[in-house]
Amino acid sequence: MADVEIMQTVQTEVKKTKKVKKTSKRRESEVQISEVEQTNEERGGEYTKAMDKDWHSGHFCCWQCDESLTGQRYVIRDDHPYCIKCYENVFANTCEECNKIIGIDSKDLSYKDKHWHEACFLCFKCHLSLVDKQFGAKADKIYCGNCYDAQFASRCDGCGEVFRAGTKKMEYKTRQWHENCFCCCVCKTAIGTKSFIPREQEIYCAGCYEEKFATRCIKCNKVITSGGVTYKNEPWHRECFTCTHCNITLAGQRFTSRDEKPYCAECFGELFAKRCTSCVKPITGIGGTRFISFEDRHWHHDCFVCASCKTSLVGRGFITDGPDILCPDCAKQKLM
Repeated sequence: MADVEIMQTVQTEVKKTKKVKKTSKRRESEVQISEVEQTNEERGGEYTKAMDKDWHSGHFCCWQCDESLTGQRYVIRDDHPYCIKCYENVFANTCEECNKIIGIDSKDLSYKDKHWHEACFLCFKCHLSLVDKQFGAKADKIYCGNCYDAQFASRCDGCGEVFRAGTKKMEYKTRQWHENCFCCCVCKTAIGTKSFIPREQEIYCAGCYEEKFATRCIKCNKVITSGGVTYKNEPWHRECFTCTHCNITLAGQRFTSRDEKPYCAECFGELFAKRCTSCVKPITGIGGTRFISFEDRHWHHDCFVCASCKTSLVGRGFITDGPDILCPDCAKQKLM
């Protein structure tokens, strides 16, 4: 409501020195209620003193309806006097709740160009008075703090409770938590600003995630953080993937296995491979090495040669001569 002055006229005798004047103020409209003086002159005429001016009694009238304001309360608006009824009809606000005029004797509570009587300023949901209380607005309705939170405030994905005003909020993608609710689902330690790992709608601290989900070495059972190798679909640290016999690392090296255990080429040959009848070295077969077998004897591909002329006998006929093998030509010459 605009700042106005509310006046009331009174009658006073000429030459009386005592003037009656009373004022009262309201917080919302800051209006002033006063009385107008009416004076009898010694000549017998009466006049009205108002707005720091003198008026014939019949001339001080309402700007809207022209009714005399002498002896009546009135309101000054834009330097014009109005009777109470006209002022309220023309200038007073309408209450959002009861749809009635908010008169000059009522408190006018306003919020965003909307106005209420003091008794009508209530929570839309529970009808609690909101005078001098915090409130929230939604879709042209006003609510007390509890009702607003219950209906509209966002909720914590951890505890399901609302975020009260001033509460610190932790957010990740489309989810949000109270600071104390944003914690590891295993150890319940608050994450704060530390690193975390999300998995299937749960939040884990780095330690608990590694303990529960990280890949572990099949040999030492410790977490593989980097540089692991896979053998028979099982994970190993590079330093743990070693020869079963000599413990030399096999990562990046040629190796073979026996009884599901890995061996370096040298150990495998020494322990399990057949030996060449010619050079007595093991025949490992690693790297695609071919070999020839005859009865209970074995040769490297390159060692399978005539004992006399050293011609390769691979793919050719040969004749045994005790521990030796001979090509047909050398065999004939030996018999002659």
